[in-house]
Amino acid sequence: MHASGGSGSWQCDVHGHVLPLRTVGSLTAEGLGGLLRRAAVPVWLPWPLPMAWLVTGFGGAGDERTGVRGCVVALSGPNPVGGPAEMLLVSEEPGVGLGAGFAGLDEPDPGIGFASGPPHALVRYGHHEFPLWHVDAPDRAAFAGEAMGNWLWLILWPDTAGMMLVDPLELRDLRDPGQELDLPFGARSPRLP
Repeated sequence: MHASGGSGSWQCDVHGHVLPLRTVGSLTAEGLGGLLRRAAVPVWLPWPLPMAWLVTGFGGAGDERTGVRGCVVALSGPNPVGGPAEMLLVSEEPGVGLGAGFAGLDEPDPGIGFASGPPHALVRYGHHEFPLWHVDAPDRAAFAGEAMGNWLWLILWPDTAGMMLVDPLELRDLRDPGQELDLPFGARSPRLP
């Protein structure tokens, strides 16, 4: 990926115009606050966090001209079937490609045949349930759906960690006012650049 002339836009030799992903350097409430001020899409977090899970990173895809049009929150904790697990929650405008990139897909969206049957999982936000469908992804469990006009992706490593979605996951949008969450931060996720 490289800057395209003096326009301030970014180009990928394979995908054309792309939005750069910038991870937040400081895993603190202040670091997260910087992302929240620029986010044009939800910044999803399961809350309460699953038992013994930690927040391990966050970032936004966008530039100075467009703002942050895709957000990612990384978490880690115990896999329900044993061993460690990692989870990325991505919210993005259609066509950004952040979730598909983390899922290991070549296209920016879930692809042909997506959502052609009953959903495989549900998440809740407020009084709404949003369905998610399994997306074929290499060496991980990936689920995608639509929430409030944006793509919502949950990507988990290893693939057995997808068991976490047997019951609906309760989500919060960290941009919502009046939240005083004491987030437990862990070591930075190796899944984020």
